[in-house]
Amino acid sequence: MSSTHSLSAGQILPDDAVEALLVGRVWSAALSGPCPVLVRNGRLLDLSSIAATVSSLLEIDGIAARLRGAGDLPELGSLDDFLSGNAGTLLAPVDLQAIKAAGVTFADSMLERVIEEQAKGDATRALEIRQRLAPVLGDSLRGVVAGSEQAAHVKALLQDMGLWSQYLEVGIGPDAEIFTKAQPMSAVGCGAEVGIHPISEWNNPEPEVVLVLRSTGEIVGATLGNDVNLRDVEGRSALLLGKAKDNNASCSIGPFIRLFDSGFSLDDLGRVRVSLLVEGKDGFVMTGESPMEAISRKPADLARQLLNRNHQYPDGAVLFLGTMFAPVKDRRGAGQGFTHELGDRVEIATPKLGRLVNWVERSDTCGEWTFGVTALIRNLAARGLLDKV
Repeated sequence: MSSTHSLSAGQILPDDAVEALLVGRVWSAALSGPCPVLVRNGRLLDLSSIAATVSSLLEIDGIAARLRGAGDLPELGSLDDFLSGNAGTLLAPVDLQAIKAAGVTFADSMLERVIEEQAKGDATRALEIRQRLAPVLGDSLRGVVAGSEQAAHVKALLQDMGLWSQYLEVGIGPDAEIFTKAQPMSAVGCGAEVGIHPISEWNNPEPEVVLVLRSTGEIVGATLGNDVNLRDVEGRSALLLGKAKDNNASCSIGPFIRLFDSGFSLDDLGRVRVSLLVEGKDGFVMTGESPMEAISRKPADLARQLLNRNHQYPDGAVLFLGTMFAPVKDRRGAGQGFTHELGDRVEIATPKLGRLVNWVERSDTCGEWTFGVTALIRNLAARGLLDKV
């Protein structure tokens, strides 16, 4: 991490980090490889003797209680040592898990997806369309529970008005939109650069809460994510979703997974408020805050739509729960709304999960993703850890 991109442990840890059960992943310079870690009093403890991957670690029954009482774990260094690059690098806190995302789960983002669709990817048309649709769609969607009788009534009403959309279908209909955000091992972590495809002129961060699931479907914890999005690309055609979503360094997860225990539960997660801060080199600042309580589908319901008898994930999965934000603050000119500029600092935060901080660059100038599953297997074999997978 460059000196201009410096971070400290105090900036990224949850407010109650002393009580929180935090699991992550680092590249250790001393061990020449990735290690799952436990965060304890600002120090990073190596969990490789228990499990060589985060995926296999979370498959252990009762892992939260086991880690709470674990002693004699090797210390890799302080979190500050890794944030400075002196001891290694902070990685995304997942490895072999599938990286999935749910879309259009908040009313404001539903409206913005319809605007993208109507604008055909042209940011200059967004303001006029927003002014026309917001009074109708915004009022109709607020408080609607997806898949309910009320949602069916709203659908019929909007169809009669000629305003129904494929995005509203997955937003308030019975079936959620769940897609593959990125490949296992490809996500970047806190402090890294995130990538915007060079063809995009209208894009934005998507701050999200991310569920962490075992292969059984049990939700064992949560973290934060940035589902970096190209609004102009997806707006041209929903069939370009893959190009809009899955690019080099376009998925950020972290800083750590907070495991559920007596001090933090799925119910507590449903009450968090997530904040967004974007600071540009041009002096531009955008802030926002939204509550998880505004989600149109319960996190557990989304998890059941992801992992069930029709689809399994033997290495577990993480699920982005959808963005609460629709950033529309003008940046390049009146009526053009928000888009990223290179060098933007993006901070996604909530007191119980900490802060995920990244800097925006082009996806073709971010570091290439080269360490995949084959490289991991070879690395673990060389370190004598294959029996811990």
